[in-house]
Amino acid sequence: MQVNFGGFIPLGTVDWYGIATCTVFLRGCPVRCAYCHNRDLQEGEDWRDVNEVLEMIRSSRMLVSGVVFSGGEPAMQKDPLVYLATKSREMELRVGVQTNGVFPETLQELIARRVVDRIALDVKARWERYDNLFKKKFSRQVQESLSLCSSAYQQRTLQEFEVVITLFRGYEDEVKYIASELPDGILVLQQGMVGSIPPLQDEELRSIADGLGMKVKIRTRVEGEVVYDGGRGRRATGKR
Repeated sequence: MQVNFGGFIPLGTVDWYGIATCTVFLRGCPVRCAYCHNRDLQEGEDWRDVNEVLEMIRSSRMLVSGVVFSGGEPAMQKDPLVYLATKSREMELRVGVQTNGVFPETLQELIARRVVDRIALDVKARWERYDNLFKKKFSRQVQESLSLCSSAYQQRTLQEFEVVITLFRGYEDEVKYIASELPDGILVLQQGMVGSIPPLQDEELRSIADGLGMKVKIRTRVEGEVVYDGGRGRRATGKR
């Protein structure tokens, strides 16, 4: 079996706060985000045998507790991703997937096989803006991914689940519409960086969180990851 390979980081601590992981990047993504920090992985080809990638993961086994599959969009390559996740679990590694949610059938397969521990779902905008923003009809698939991951998390067949909103100045109002559909504690407000636009600062992100009435995580380059509970206090959980 072949996989369109995008890269490998043997050891890191920022892709899954709290544990050391290796990260596998898979190439290809149908969504074209202008702010994507891996834009060179949206297209192109570098086909590898899945067992070659598996050996990369195995080489980090003594250093890490988990493996994160990112991209690009890893769920775009269903069979290779499920295979790599399954074999990683056999190595007693925890498995995380970072996804835009456009391929819910892949997430369903991972959850059904119980070979994923953590899913980070990147939600780009309120549903009414989704399809116009990307000029393609993605909103239905992302809503389906949100529903199945939320259900699996509540049923504990998925240990960890978070919805990540990358926030840019001028788009602060998006948060309240997305948050209105989410249970407490799974929302992440992530500081967006693009071009010469000044990023939202930590105190501005806390102010946005104050209006949501729920516990959220806030991620910035300076503060790292912070759990913030609606103005009633905060607890640092990691630093970049």
